[in-house]
Amino acid sequence: MSTVVLTLITGVGLGALYFLVASGLSLIYGLMHVLNFAHGAFLTLSAFAGYLVAGALGTQSWGAFLVSVLVGAAVGALFATVTELVLIRPLYERHIEQVLVTVGLSFAAVALFEGIWGTDPINISGPPWLRQTTEVLGARIPNTYWVLMIAAALVLVALVLFLRKTRYGMIIRAGVENRSMVTALGIDVRTSFTLVFAIGGAAAGIGGVLAMHYSTFVSAHLGQTLLIFAFIVTVVGGLGSLTGAAVASVLVAVLQQFANFYLGGTGDFIVVILLAVVLLVRPRGLLGRKA
Repeated sequence: MSTVVLTLITGVGLGALYFLVASGLSLIYGLMHVLNFAHGAFLTLSAFAGYLVAGALGTQSWGAFLVSVLVGAAVGALFATVTELVLIRPLYERHIEQVLVTVGLSFAAVALFEGIWGTDPINISGPPWLRQTTEVLGARIPNTYWVLMIAAALVLVALVLFLRKTRYGMIIRAGVENRSMVTALGIDVRTSFTLVFAIGGAAAGIGGVLAMHYSTFVSAHLGQTLLIFAFIVTVVGGLGSLTGAAVASVLVAVLQQFANFYLGGTGDFIVVILLAVVLLVRPRGLLGRKA
């Protein structure tokens, strides 16, 4: 029983990490129809920024941990904003060029990070509590998973409230549905779309810093590794659906954890099979809108 509980809860915690990475990706595509393959670079740079800040303030203090998360969110938002203004804005409605530019940026970013911080992973340490465990029904759950679940829940609630309850959220949704009408009302939709990119980058930044603590290391390839699962989650949940991304994140991660434990480490293979089945049976994803 304790093994099942451990596998289930760690799967939900891993799903929370996948959601933190995939939420910005899903938000950007859902509102702007941009497939951003440079999303992993936002995450990696934010993780390195969090690593530098935590190292300067003291890696084992909660204050340094919280500040590193905030700095990671700010760095991710800034990087995403610059990317949208310089590379994406001239290429709206030119999807092939968007893909090529963002893929090129992701490769260039990895090379830059390797040049600055090296190719080897850098081990990190955080508050001692993160390395401890909490017992639940006989299972010892690493505390890192609780932090991931809390962070994912807060990000999901914040994104939903922003889109549904704020003026900019309404402008963004209206701009997606009828951009020309919103522009005719004297509202600069481009500024709103830049804000979407910034929010997506901030979510990636939070995910990057927490992924660093989950993995206990940071490297130039951290974001690229997680980006693969983020795309799988986004496709399975439905491109552009935040709720779908949340559901798919938990589904994919729990399935992956159970397959790794009970089927001899075949979690990644099972996840790819799930992706193939969804694409064949329901191409728009579990909660995606029908085109």
